[in-house]
Amino acid sequence: MAEGWGLHPLGWVPSCTLSGAWQMAVDAWLLERVISGAWSGPLLRFYRWSRPTLSLGKHQRWLDPRWSRLAAEGRLELTRRPTGGSAVLHGGDLTYALIWPDPPRRRREAYHLSCRWLQKAFSAMGQPLVFGDSPCRPDQANCFASATAADLVHPGGLKRVGSAQLWKGRRLLQHGSVAIDPPAELWEAVFGTRAPHFPPLPLSGPDLEAHLLAHASREVGASAPVPLPLRPWEWRALASTVVRYEARGLTDQVSGASAMALATGSSANPKG
Repeated sequence: MAEGWGLHPLGWVPSCTLSGAWQMAVDAWLLERVISGAWSGPLLRFYRWSRPTLSLGKHQRWLDPRWSRLAAEGRLELTRRPTGGSAVLHGGDLTYALIWPDPPRRRREAYHLSCRWLQKAFSAMGQPLVFGDSPCRPDQANCFASATAADLVHPGGLKRVGSAQLWKGRRLLQHGSVAIDPPAELWEAVFGTRAPHFPPLPLSGPDLEAHLLAHASREVGASAPVPLPLRPWEWRALASTVVRYEARGLTDQVSGASAMALATGSSANPKG
């Protein structure tokens, strides 16, 4: 276990596939559970999206008119992240949420420590990643258009993992999007540029998630990861918060019971 993570095991929330607003509500709920002391160690979960989704940073105010049009046409879902950063197109990626109860106060150090497990996991797959060096641009619409010190890139500069954070007191929620196979046609419609092409990974789907989890557990946790599936009452409790992460009322509504069924049923198995 790397120094700085404490002596707690890594809590692992099993993977699920849901709409954007529901995924964001789950992450915010887990952060609040850590703040309340319901879980004292770090938490990690991986997830995919039930349909192509554009997640907008918490403070991102300018929205390209194309995004609303694509959403109205049913080609895209919009959601608002609790974390910062720019827009991320989901659909050909694997997303993670990492919650750290007591991270370093210096943001750059926190980013580096909270991404080290990803670097080791990618190195083990023969694809080493380094941190980006572009300056942060608050007017940047597309998260993957540049790579800051918070992001992981291939040695040639191609950005593979984009990250964003939310701090609540001493607690940290970090979102990360691991690009795998971006939807080329939709990417161009959303951002007006060609989609990046990434070298294929030797693992996909559940195998990729298991590989990442194993490296996260060795880096972050004091022992084997502890499965922490959300319980029925938690799904019901967080259902009322989903509306906070909808963008312009274009996100589909799903009941708490339906969300739990989606997250635990056979359709929730990720396909990579």
